[in-house]
Amino acid sequence: MPHVKVRIGDPLEKALRILKKKLDKEGILKSAKNHRFYDKPSIKKRAKSKAAKKREKRAKIAARRKY
Repeated sequence: MPHVKVRIGDPLEKALRILKKKLDKEGILKSAKNHRFYDKPSIKKRAKSKAAKKREKRAKIAARRKY
């Protein structure tokens, strides 16, 4: 867990902003959001294949644009 040292006289908003940046950098918030709900393995598998197809489609489009 990341730590933020707050000095006397520093505003709380500054400390929160620094903490959010550290959490984002380490991916803690993202993993918490992913574990918020349970997904069945079949749904995970479907989403993974859908994302792969989307990446493949984008790569084809990008390859066409180069020429």
